[in-house]
Amino acid sequence: MSRIQCLLFDNDGTLVDSEWLCNRAIAILFRPLGVRLNTAYLVKHYRGGELAKIFANLAETHQVTLSDDFIERYRAVVAELFKRKLNPISGIPEALEQLPQAKAVVSNGPLTKIQQALDLCGLSQYFNKNLFSAYDIGVFKPDPAIYLCSAQKMGFAPSQCAVIEDSMAGIEAGVKAGMHVFFYNPHQENCPFEQVYHFENAAQLPSLIAKIR
Repeated sequence: MSRIQCLLFDNDGTLVDSEWLCNRAIAILFRPLGVRLNTAYLVKHYRGGELAKIFANLAETHQVTLSDDFIERYRAVVAELFKRKLNPISGIPEALEQLPQAKAVVSNGPLTKIQQALDLCGLSQYFNKNLFSAYDIGVFKPDPAIYLCSAQKMGFAPSQCAVIEDSMAGIEAGVKAGMHVFFYNPHQENCPFEQVYHFENAAQLPSLIAKIR
């Protein structure tokens, strides 16, 4: 039996295939400001980051002023894109069925976005309302606080927990939290952190976790 007793999943890009949609929404909203952003570039450079900092960086880089309701309008565009196009990451539903551990979702996104994504993709049943948002504590990945807080609320020590992530911000947060870290890495990106387990397909995850004794 694996010594890992609790699985802490990132949401965007790990459970649901949403990174392209979220960054497409950014490109859509910046276009009326005269700024043309490449969605693939945004995914590569901003995946997993804190939204307010992403917008601040883009606004400064392109010398534009964002309206007070910019984030609210962004959330509305994302929600509509999710309704039309969101799917689970390939193999995730099957992997979740095979994983007996306690499970939670730990995300930099707000709870409403997490819940919508899980509902649309048929994944809510696996988490029993164990949903944790960085907005609730005001600390975002790569700070480890969100993972440490989530583990405590789930009733497990960091050494009993595994973090499953697709972004370097999340990987760093998991490593700093002292947890086992599994990197969903379909594009074989370089990772500066040692002791991180890489997998390219969600179907590999149950056997990888089971090997941790």
